[in-house]
Amino acid sequence: MKSMVRVTAIAVIFGILAVLIMIGTGLSNEQPVDMYVEQPSMASAPVAVSQQNIQVKAYETNKPKIIPASKGASAVNAAPVSYKKQTEKTVYLTFDDGPSDLTLEVLDILKREGIKGTFFVVGKEAETRPEIINRIYEEGHAIGNHSYDHRYDELYGRFQDFWGQIKKTEEIIRLITGERPQLVRAPGGTAGHFDEAYFQYMKQGGYHVFDWNVDSGDSKYRGVPAKDILKGATTKVNGNEAIVLLHDGKGHAESIKALPGIISYYKKLGYAFEVLTTETQPVQFRPKSSAQKASQPSKQWINEHVAVNAALFESGRMLAVEFGGMETAFAAGEYRLVDGRLMVPLRSLVERLGGSVSWKPHTKTVQVSLAGKRWEADPVGGLLFPLQTGERPVSSEIHLIGGTAWIPLREALDFSGKPVTKVTYKESEYRVLAL
Repeated sequence: MKSMVRVTAIAVIFGILAVLIMIGTGLSNEQPVDMYVEQPSMASAPVAVSQQNIQVKAYETNKPKIIPASKGASAVNAAPVSYKKQTEKTVYLTFDDGPSDLTLEVLDILKREGIKGTFFVVGKEAETRPEIINRIYEEGHAIGNHSYDHRYDELYGRFQDFWGQIKKTEEIIRLITGERPQLVRAPGGTAGHFDEAYFQYMKQGGYHVFDWNVDSGDSKYRGVPAKDILKGATTKVNGNEAIVLLHDGKGHAESIKALPGIISYYKKLGYAFEVLTTETQPVQFRPKSSAQKASQPSKQWINEHVAVNAALFESGRMLAVEFGGMETAFAAGEYRLVDGRLMVPLRSLVERLGGSVSWKPHTKTVQVSLAGKRWEADPVGGLLFPLQTGERPVSSEIHLIGGTAWIPLREALDFSGKPVTKVTYKESEYRVLAL
């Protein structure tokens, strides 16, 4: 009898401890409590202004153009959005799966023809060819997000997986160009892959998803001949806007051969060549019923990841930090002003200022090394620990949001031996000066 009581008591204690751990971490049950899901490192990059100057004639408030992907499919319930409507015949040449060596040939052709294109790039390829991404950007073309590795099995099982690849690629592009791409194209298109929730969450997160209404057919099989690609890319469309699907990834040399003829065709018909922007009315396929996902994110996950994401694309004051002879900046949406305190992601701040951050799973703390100082942060308990002086921990407002540790900027600088000496406020920026 005593042994049964002892077993029951132990079980109750472990149950209570498990509940307390889940509550204390502030994380959803979709990720292990010993995992520090910090956002990717974000090195200092210039806050650049878009070089695009899209000429338009009028405004119209309407929904995305919905193209049936299969008979009997339901339409996307998109809320009305204001788009700039092209009243002239306009063509958007879009290139998927790059960058590659073929991208350089595409850029040469576009430059020679004096036109711009839209490149939906794969993050994995962008990592290895950042110089091409930089050229695309510098020459005034638009850059869109085409996932990280283009693997369907890694993208369409759970929305969280798709979101993770979009964010990973977004960060790669931001580090190269200084801008976050809002344009997204799903690998293989949204038909059969997106359900209503995918569209809803992407829109809520501030993204604009684009399919196409002219398919060149250059990815139907390996080695599609240029003449067939030319025929597919010049298919007539209803309306005066053509979004043409092409590919500039490896194995699409025939697409490059067909490109001059495609450009010539649209020029002869009097089309203007433009790039896709957030003000372009998107074309989206109707989701198939078979695309409904069995696993959807929890409300907590959506609140912590999706609901706050759109702020990254909002205009507003920049936060500039001068620190020990260095300077970095956070765009509006990358920091928060809470109760008079400037809050920043800990990893982003430290790594942008040349320091390092590591997660210690056994103690669930973050170890920081910055400006010759070493200290630890406990985002669950709200404490900061000086490691070199042996002093007692200090209470802090540091906390986790969606697996990311956010800390008051002043506290982080103080603990790194660089206390704030001056804060200035201008219409365009907050500027924080530290020793």
